[in-house]
Amino acid sequence: MAGGLAALLDDVAALARMAAANADDIAAASGRASAKAAGVVVDDTAVTPQFVKGVDPKRELPIIAKIARGSLINKAIIIVLAMLLSQFIPWLLTPLLMVGGTYLCYEGAHKILQLIGLLEHHTAGDEPAVQRGADAEKSVVSGAVRTDFILSAEIMVISLKEVADEAFWSRLITLIVVAVVITVAVYGVVALLVKLDDIGLAMMTKDSAGAAKFGEALVRAMPVVLRIIEYVGMLAMLWVGGHIILVGLDKLGWHAPENLVHALQGPVAGLAGIGGFLSWLVETVCSLILGIIWGSVVVGVVALIQRLRGKGHEDGAPTVQAGRERTGGAAAGTGTGSHAYRPEGSSES
Repeated sequence: MAGGLAALLDDVAALARMAAANADDIAAASGRASAKAAGVVVDDTAVTPQFVKGVDPKRELPIIAKIARGSLINKAIIIVLAMLLSQFIPWLLTPLLMVGGTYLCYEGAHKILQLIGLLEHHTAGDEPAVQRGADAEKSVVSGAVRTDFILSAEIMVISLKEVADEAFWSRLITLIVVAVVITVAVYGVVALLVKLDDIGLAMMTKDSAGAAKFGEALVRAMPVVLRIIEYVGMLAMLWVGGHIILVGLDKLGWHAPENLVHALQGPVAGLAGIGGFLSWLVETVCSLILGIIWGSVVVGVVALIQRLRGKGHEDGAPTVQAGRERTGGAAAGTGTGSHAYRPEGSSES
């Protein structure tokens, strides 16, 4: 009897160790997948606050909660489709991933070309929510959820590719973990960003001179913070997108770009202490350059197609681009809501 109990306890301990090992594997896989999707995550964080520009401050957090719920639904749909795809036609993952990478390169290159003046900024459809009528909140949520679907699809496909060799259930759990963690992280940060100006304005009403000055500094810093996030997201998109294209071309049989990167990594890879970092830096810069070139070509092709079809950029731009255009608009002000801070003496346009 005692021997049987001991054997049972041994089995339970073995199962516990196995479960712990599987949990560690899933946690590691989730971390790899989330890191690989970092470019899209940063970009998502930069885009989303602009959807609540001009919204009643009391409705900002409820609207963000609705968008986050829509984002989870988006990711659930995408996970089902992605799992079916990886299970039955896994060879299609690389081309699909390259499509997502191309889109990232296009978005990043489009922003760079605007920054250097080769493309004009278009602000059609950029009105604050308060100017869009009674259905503004519903419109804000539906527009943000549509934009999120594109970004979520990129995140989940990139994540799936990172764990494509794992077992079915491990893949599924990893994708679920990534979906939940990224959604909570992104919309948690977004909620903080859109309320920072409220916090700053509240601090400006305090009797303490130090608190008032800090509050004013916080309000004034918001455009800079949003602009920095926008630029980091732009570079991350080009890096991640370029790396996806680099690896995809190699898998599809064109090895020259990957071989060139390896050749450039060779002289620095063996340096003691910093070889690994320099090797990563070389690959990152090469991916970034490839992303700019690849994305610029796509921007040119899209512009040519639009011209041949007789349409301007305002009509042909994807919904997600309109969201990104709002980033520039918000950065020009000093807040995300209708209660944006204006320094004394400034006139309201």
